[in-house]
Amino acid sequence: MIPTEKSARFEALALPHLDAAYNLARWLTGSAGDADDVVQDAYLRAFRFFDRFEGDNARAWLLAIVRNTWFTEWRRRADAADATPYDETLHGDERLPGWDDESGNDPETLAVQRDEIELVHRALEALPVAYREVLVLRELEDMSYRDIVTVVGVPIGTVMSRLSRGRRLLGAAVRAAQASRDTPAEASPVQGKPAGRLTSVPSSGPPKGVE
Repeated sequence: MIPTEKSARFEALALPHLDAAYNLARWLTGSAGDADDVVQDAYLRAFRFFDRFEGDNARAWLLAIVRNTWFTEWRRRADAADATPYDETLHGDERLPGWDDESGNDPETLAVQRDEIELVHRALEALPVAYREVLVLRELEDMSYRDIVTVVGVPIGTVMSRLSRGRRLLGAAVRAAQASRDTPAEASPVQGKPAGRLTSVPSSGPPKGVE
């Protein structure tokens, strides 16, 4: 394949999935700047090895490269910084994309929706990356189980198990955050409702021992 043909074919197959690549990188890195770097590096790698791509699912192929690029960079930084824990306060105020339902025009309704979306985003950020990545791919990118297997590189049973547990963890975290938000500081927790606050988890590293 001559260079001009390769470039044209790559652009036709890869550019439509740029938003999905950035979205995955954004959730994995926790930083808009790092996500830009990861996506740029991943697309350069994808173009370099584009001659080897023989499948018909460019989206899953590209997202797998994005994920592997991030893991490579994370390991490099972890080694350089002696595995410094992820500092959630560096990115806690940034608005993450996804799960935005801005339906309706009533300002009060929209304000409540934005509050709930932010709560879900923070809960999702706090999940270990093994659960966070499959939730992002399934719920935000609407990928099939088979495509998630391609991206994450684990058996389909593991994908389904992580999705199930990830949804339970996310639901519990959201309910706990809602209860903490709605309960006055001086009041006792309401019987039957989860109380407390989200616990920050160093979640930006590769998953270890998670099924």
